Amino acid sequence: MNPLVHGNRSTFGQPEGLWTVLRGNKTLLAGVIIFLSLCLVTILAPVIAPHNPADQDLEARFSPPSATYPLGTDQFGRCVLSRILYGGQVSLAIAVISTGACVLIGILVGLYAGYYRKLDGILMRTTDVFLAFPSIVIALPIVAIVGPTPLGIIIAIMIPGWAKFARVIRSSTLSVKTHGYVESAKAMGATDTRILFKHILPNCYGPIIEIATLGLGAKIITITSLGFLGLGVQPPTPEWGTMINQGLTLLDKAPMIALSAGAMIVLFVLATNLIGSELRTILDPRSETVAI
Repeated sequence: MNPLVHGNRSTFGQPEGLWTVLRGNKTLLAGVIIFLSLCLVTILAPVIAPHNPADQDLEARFSPPSATYPLGTDQFGRCVLSRILYGGQVSLAIAVISTGACVLIGILVGLYAGYYRKLDGILMRTTDVFLAFPSIVIALPIVAIVGPTPLGIIIAIMIPGWAKFARVIRSSTLSVKTHGYVESAKAMGATDTRILFKHILPNCYGPIIEIATLGLGAKIITITSLGFLGLGVQPPTPEWGTMINQGLTLLDKAPMIALSAGAMIVLFVLATNLIGSELRTILDPRSETVAI
């Protein structure tokens, strides 16, 4: 039996309650440790990186891993480890900002679509248009038009990315708005805005947290895919997807370029999937499993 199924929402937000939950769920604990470790090493890149990621040493081109260059060097003699750490800052920053924007838009669209029947049709048909195509298909032309800058990538991810969030939040809104406390608030004269954001939205936090966590990993995949296709953040700024693209042609000389960047992506997506699925179990005890 999963001990988290009987978790108490009122204690989950408290430090002692959070530690109890983490200690009782090894999967969630593993995901949190991996996620925080990746965030920590990327945030502290200026402190722990052995070299400036842009510094070139042509005499040290394709150096194997050593004490000076722990993961070796690339074709320009740049430290691979330093570029991996700094590249994480770019990818994580874009992922967090774009996910936050998608969640915000998804909340607004989902709440109003689920609460107002007159708006439901047009909002959900618009949502279906974006859901009909893979996000990367929509993002590619947007990046080509706006430009492969961090802001351009955020816009390209945000425009199609909100639709999945809106669909999930709408479903939660449809369920929550039939509860007795919502009817009581209406009877007491509460405005629709108060009902939406004071009574309905707080009771949708479980699905929102889950899809936001899982969405963070999905955004990393999209960002690195754009970089791999040459439409991500442009060199010499390090970025994981771009490094994999460049490293594929150098596997025989410097395999750590592609392998290390790929490992960082895999670990980050794994961590977000573990956290997202386990949080859903905690915040929604009726849900035994969650498809990732």
